[in-house]
Amino acid sequence: MNNTKTESYWQEKVVQVKRVTKVVKGGKKLSFRAILVIGNDQGRVGVGLGKASNVIGAVKKSITDAKKNIIQLPLTKIKSIPHLTTGISGAAKIIMQPSSKGSGVIAGGSTRTVLELAGIKNVVAKQLKSSNALNNARATINALTNLKTTKQVAKDRDINIEYLYTTV
Repeated sequence: MNNTKTESYWQEKVVQVKRVTKVVKGGKKLSFRAILVIGNDQGRVGVGLGKASNVIGAVKKSITDAKKNIIQLPLTKIKSIPHLTTGISGAAKIIMQPSSKGSGVIAGGSTRTVLELAGIKNVVAKQLKSSNALNNARATINALTNLKTTKQVAKDRDINIEYLYTTV
């Protein structure tokens, strides 16, 4: 029973379905590649890739892959990220910075999908160097893994949290 509750708890969104071919001795072998993002709107998100001979099989495989790659990220009270961050995957580079309340998600492509399913409501993001949906989604995940809470920053710097707030 608990498993069915967690299944509805996650939101899934297919970013891209591509038809890909492999040239073999007898001709061309057709298959499908699906990129999917899964998230719970509360700071947990994952990106998955699946490949199969039909679209439904590729989507199912991408769901299981996305569930294996789920990350937890810190959110502020206004559902934004704590600080500026960058992420790289392949040639893709993503720059994200926090935004004020009410500004919304200002991002494009697969980056926007990842941020919305993670539950981030106020952020500005820019995709650089690549338009590849998979690399941009993975670069976004990479940028989100680099985020730190104020408690973690204070611990790393070996200072008090109150001192950190007064210097900002």
